[in-house]
Amino acid sequence: MDLSNLQPSYGSTHNKKRIGRGHGSGLGKTSGKGHKGQKARSGGSIKPGFEGGQMPLQRRLPKRGFTPLTRKVYVLINLRDLELFDAGSVVDIEALGKAGLVGQLKDGIKILGDGDLTKALTVKAHKFSKSAQAKIEAAGGTVEVL
Repeated sequence: MDLSNLQPSYGSTHNKKRIGRGHGSGLGKTSGKGHKGQKARSGGSIKPGFEGGQMPLQRRLPKRGFTPLTRKVYVLINLRDLELFDAGSVVDIEALGKAGLVGQLKDGIKILGDGDLTKALTVKAHKFSKSAQAKIEAAGGTVEVL
């Protein structure tokens, strides 16, 4: 095989539709648009969501709430999940990722105080709840805010 005998595989290409080239072509006269009506006219396109003058669905449904553009989404990790680390180890983003606790890192990591911590760990994260910070320090560990 070389460049001189390349060709597309069988059935992957089709002849272009030649619209409005006589009734013998099968797409003459009305050019596949049928008779009359909005879609048969020039420029006769219907806007997305238009329902023939009826109040469209996107205007009938109630609008609720507000989504701020500056909202931050944190990966939440509880203290009971940190029990798998050895005493004295540094728990940071890389360590949490290797342990499988962080999937997709969004705007940061927040440590929550659910569960108990029995080991002294150095925990590095973007945010801590007050109870989590108190429990980590009570166990003899340290908290570092990134």
